[in-house]
Amino acid sequence: MKTALVTGASSGIGAAIARQLIADGYRVFVGARRVDRMRELVDAGATALSLDVTDDASIVAAMNTIRDGAGRLDVLVNNAGYGSYGSLEEVPIDEARRQFEVNVFGLARLTQLALPMMRAQKSGTVVNITSIGGKIYEPFGAWYHASKFAVEGMSDSLRMELAPFGINVVIIEPGAIKTEWTEISRLNLLQHSGSGPYKPYAESHANMLAKADRASVASPPEVVAATVSRALKARRPHTRYATGSGAADRTTRTCASAGPLVRCGAATVPQRRFRLRRLGPRPSGIRSRLSSGSSAGRRPWCRRASRRWRPWPAHRAW
Repeated sequence: MKTALVTGASSGIGAAIARQLIADGYRVFVGARRVDRMRELVDAGATALSLDVTDDASIVAAMNTIRDGAGRLDVLVNNAGYGSYGSLEEVPIDEARRQFEVNVFGLARLTQLALPMMRAQKSGTVVNITSIGGKIYEPFGAWYHASKFAVEGMSDSLRMELAPFGINVVIIEPGAIKTEWTEISRLNLLQHSGSGPYKPYAESHANMLAKADRASVASPPEVVAATVSRALKARRPHTRYATGSGAADRTTRTCASAGPLVRCGAATVPQRRFRLRRLGPRPSGIRSRLSSGSSAGRRPWCRRASRRWRPWPAHRAW
């Protein structure tokens, strides 16, 4: 039986992924600081571990338990994380370090300890739950977005390192998902920036975060769980999967200006797109190059918003 570890499984996305993997036939270990909140998963067949990703001794103990109890680890789902919001000026540097300890360094340490087992098996999948926050930016989210951008880059480098050993690295980029994450981020924002010079803007942004949690906007966490399951079943999984409300439309690093501060988020960002698209007949200049047999003329052509014609790169042709 294949074995999986899901971190941050006490609620939300982590709990949904654990339930999905149990249904898919995995032996599932679930880790979180609040073990009592994982009783439902234990009743469903999971094994609960006390796991604090900021405590190295806790991480080592959890991985030793899996090694001794199962002897293998086929899937590591790095889901533990939170959003520390507030202006960069006002968030204490110790809180900024904790944001990276949870979202980046805890993930990296778990991966370090999981890889020897996967390498010995010559197989395995590391699933890193990032966010569309690793592709977009917004005010008051500097430390959170920095951590998610870091995980995106780390995952891409790691994928290249592990390819010779048959180990996959998959990035999952959820959009607006109805979990505790939004409420925690909103409270952090008001705590750090709700009474200083940024107060009116922080309150406005907090209201936007609250609206993003509405059922009509946010997707249930089971949507992310289904995406993880699909990635694990794929013979050749994609490098990244955008999933949930708003995620598919925000895969470029983008934001929009609205008022005295830049605002963006799952419910409010108007997207300006400058994608190349192949439109209409080719102009006469290109036709002549096609008839002459030049290499440039043989490639598909497209047009920018500026209405200038440019060749579509060969590796991105459809």
